[in-house]
Amino acid sequence: MSPGTQSPSPPEEPDPDPWTTRLGRSVADAIRRYFIAGLLAFAPIGITIWAIAWIVQRLDNLLLPRLISWISPGLDTPPSLPPLIGALFTFGVILLSGVIVRHFFGHEAVRLWERLLRRVPVARSIYLAVKQLVEALLSPSTGPGSFRRVVLIEYPRRGLFAMAFVTGPASTLLQEAVGGAALLNCFVPTTPNPTSGVYVLVQADEVTDLDLSVEEAFKIVMSAGLVAPGPPRVETSGNGRRGDAGGRAIQPPAERP
Repeated sequence: MSPGTQSPSPPEEPDPDPWTTRLGRSVADAIRRYFIAGLLAFAPIGITIWAIAWIVQRLDNLLLPRLISWISPGLDTPPSLPPLIGALFTFGVILLSGVIVRHFFGHEAVRLWERLLRRVPVARSIYLAVKQLVEALLSPSTGPGSFRRVVLIEYPRRGLFAMAFVTGPASTLLQEAVGGAALLNCFVPTTPNPTSGVYVLVQADEVTDLDLSVEEAFKIVMSAGLVAPGPPRVETSGNGRRGDAGGRAIQPPAERP
């Protein structure tokens, strides 16, 4: 090559990230962000509407169509009812049943029904379990069978904690079986269905009270911790000690080896 001849310039390398790729990536990111934002806004509303519609549909078909078929057995097909009529009828029947049970002879009828069910082994177990669970969920927090307190316990092993509901002190028989230690009946709910769970007995000085209502605790359990009313606070007495089942101050549990 002569001194006056210039060497040819190297060929230009293609752009590894052309503008079309960057534009496509930006559009995809924008679509993903907007879709997630819309999903977060729509999902709670959609699920709530679906749940309400499902409940109303089941209540519509629960009592009134069967009552019409029983009154008019000659009808080939039950008449088409407007929406909510069956649900309102079912709600009225439940409300009337509550009035009868509280103010009239309903208690005697319920006791008679329970005596009949106690003679059927399988039905007896199912009925008593469902009755106690419903009473715990729906009765006031001061009721004898309600979820009284929200606590934190070490479960299922040391170092792992679970939220539990205290339903009351354990029976004397159970407490004497462990040397007279104060035991609490605790229900540990499962996620996302808090109506199922496990029953455990915990020593009264090994529970930590949480400043949460039962409703707030249910929200935390159902959402696996995604929905939280705020950082839970430990209820303490005036001297900084936690309370036991009767509200008395107790010493915190000793350090374990």
